[in-house]
Amino acid sequence: MNQTETRTTTHDTDAADPTEPALQDRPGHHHSTTATTPGAQRRVLVVEDDPTIVDAIAARLRAEGFLVQTAADGPAAVESAAAWHPDLLILDVMLPGFDGLEVCRRVQAQRPVPVLMLTARDDETDMLVGLGVGADDYMTKPFSMRELVARSHVLLRRVERAAVAATTPRPGSVRLGDLEIDRTQRRVRAAGKDIHLTPTEFDLLMCLARSPRAVLTREQLLAEVWDWADASGTRTVDSHVKALRRKIGAERIRTVHGVGYALETPPGFAGEAARPGQATGEV
Repeated sequence: MNQTETRTTTHDTDAADPTEPALQDRPGHHHSTTATTPGAQRRVLVVEDDPTIVDAIAARLRAEGFLVQTAADGPAAVESAAAWHPDLLILDVMLPGFDGLEVCRRVQAQRPVPVLMLTARDDETDMLVGLGVGADDYMTKPFSMRELVARSHVLLRRVERAAVAATTPRPGSVRLGDLEIDRTQRRVRAAGKDIHLTPTEFDLLMCLARSPRAVLTREQLLAEVWDWADASGTRTVDSHVKALRRKIGAERIRTVHGVGYALETPPGFAGEAARPGQATGEV
């Protein structure tokens, strides 16, 4: 990151209090802190090689009540994730050793964990690659600390909702033509093939599937899937829709320019006859 971006990020009005003690991290080393809010249990691993940025992020997260550990390169990040089992990974793309994309692949292979990717380049291709290797969301530098905290809470709430859904399953699955969504197991099949979706992609698909063919605005999708009401985040919606299209087929999601998106159904679809224990057309 260049110096301009560093100053903008760490001196943001939402940034951490500069009077708080900084983390004394060095490349390849980790530092764990205790949360300032009693009873807080959520663990966040922050992977960033710029000491100014990582100190600011860690201090703000500590102030929000998170347990924080940091790593400054790819190998250290993978090692720390394996040993510490974080609930959330905040991960820079550009890292020494190997990059954040490889970190994401290796960590997700160990155990599923929500990942918020940080990138210095506002390049949609990079964002789609990050989503493709298992990242759930991304932010472009420089960013607001308040938004970073908000998105972190959203990702953790999504994991909690998925855990609750797994223990209180709703019967049946949704079928829209040859697209089948299993709500209990959070699995998707398209044209007879299993499709691997990230938790965010699954929630986005479910949101669209609640009203087949109905157009949902970007703002509606952002509020329902991300719990984020700021219109500045609508590009996040666009990138996730593109990633979802790559997996289930581009023709299944229709773009209404200037408005939003709709989940398409086969011509003449009016709800198939349900097999025992199966729902159709409703989520």
